[in-house]
Amino acid sequence: MNKNELVAAVAESADITKADAASAVDAVLDSITSALKTGDEVRLVGFGTFSVASRAASEGRNPRTGEKIQIAASKQPKFKAGKGLKDSLN
Repeated sequence: MNKNELVAAVAESADITKADAASAVDAVLDSITSALKTGDEVRLVGFGTFSVASRAASEGRNPRTGEKIQIAASKQPKFKAGKGLKDSLN
């Protein structure tokens, strides 16, 4: 499912226009992104938890030349599925 399909599903499920559903989906995604940028965790009970994980700097290799390269430290988004989501899939 892509974003347009998600918007259509939300519009149908909530009986609202696609424009309103698109605004709602964008607002939710923007809110999650903003919270993660500030280092907060977003917990949606029954669905899952969005958080930020720090990755340390490391040394890698260029697969083409075999030359050693430095990989900078970075922050990565992380999602852990909640019990409700896991149970609904099994």
